[in-house]
Amino acid sequence: MGGEGLPPGRRVAQWRVRRGLTQQLLADRLGKSKSWVDKVERGVRALDKVSTLQELAAALRVDASVLLGRDIQPVEVTERVEGVERIRAALSTYDVALGKPAGGGPVLPADRLSLDVAHVWITFQYARYPQVLTLVPGLLAAAQRAHADDQVSGRAVLVEAYRVTASLLVKLGEGELGWLAADRAVTAASGEPLLLAAACVQLGEVLRACGRAGAAKSVALAAAYRIAPADPDDGSPAELSLCGTLLVQAALAAACLGDHRAAADLLDEAADLAARVGDGHDHHRTAFGPTVVDLARAAAAVELGAARDAVAWHEKTVRRNAWRWLPPEHRAAHLLDAAQAYLRTDDPRGAGRVLLDAERTAPAELRHRPAARQVIAQVTRAPHAPATLIHLALTLGVT
Repeated sequence: MGGEGLPPGRRVAQWRVRRGLTQQLLADRLGKSKSWVDKVERGVRALDKVSTLQELAAALRVDASVLLGRDIQPVEVTERVEGVERIRAALSTYDVALGKPAGGGPVLPADRLSLDVAHVWITFQYARYPQVLTLVPGLLAAAQRAHADDQVSGRAVLVEAYRVTASLLVKLGEGELGWLAADRAVTAASGEPLLLAAACVQLGEVLRACGRAGAAKSVALAAAYRIAPADPDDGSPAELSLCGTLLVQAALAAACLGDHRAAADLLDEAADLAARVGDGHDHHRTAFGPTVVDLARAAAAVELGAARDAVAWHEKTVRRNAWRWLPPEHRAAHLLDAAQAYLRTDDPRGAGRVLLDAERTAPAELRHRPAARQVIAQVTRAPHAPATLIHLALTLGVT
């Protein structure tokens, strides 16, 4: 049946006729008036609620996507689950601790593995999570082999492999498994202060994701102050970036605990370091700088229930050129925080707008994160939700 390019109301009319229904019969099925159906078909009444689209689709015995005129492909949940299980299997080996090669395959030189790790990190920062899921198990096995062969040259690549794995698992809502990856990173980094600090960034993330904000704050602060230079002016950009990122992690954990003062003080401390580093850098995969700190102020405000402050920080910060320099993953993750802030200020339109920005910036951030699904569901329940967002909700099976 044709109809490409037609508005949803016209498609409703086409399918009603195809099913042999009058407007009155369709109205009776829906528990609506004939006038309501007529207005829908003429486009006078917008189909801007997921629940209404689904009711119409059920009455017409079609998929809701048909009424939107789009070919909707469901998210491949099975592939995601299988990918996580492959990572779980890779993390379940103890060959490194036993001093044996981890699995079959050649031992790659550390410089080659460093390139592979960098590739996976960049893929993650562009929020290509399905591809990262595919790459991580092999990367872990290769890094474990390299470390078993030479613990000195193989240490950094193993720590980085565990770090990116932990970050991915947090995104996918697999916090407990991410904790294992972060713990492995910390263990592998033992004795190397900067490597250990980098590993603690992910450890702080997974502890917060697992609801252990107190532990996250403690770990982040201990790691930050261990590498903090006596005089910040003497610190290298890499040191300051790690220290500042850990302070941000501690501040977010403090916000989760409802500690307004600690969160503000820690973010101010991080801002002082960020001013020395500047924007546009990505030392140790942190993207740390003034813009990241101000985005963290918005996230902390959401946690602390200060939604209007969060919106103000968001709107101020995203106007900067440096906002566009951040990795797509970081920007999209922030936009999810912003959507929650708009919702809490009774502005579902604002929430819908930033969610669509997130979809354009990094589609996988919305399609693969459980936290994103919850926000999308909230926004699409509001009157006059954007049709594009309703389409996304239907794609994800969110109601």
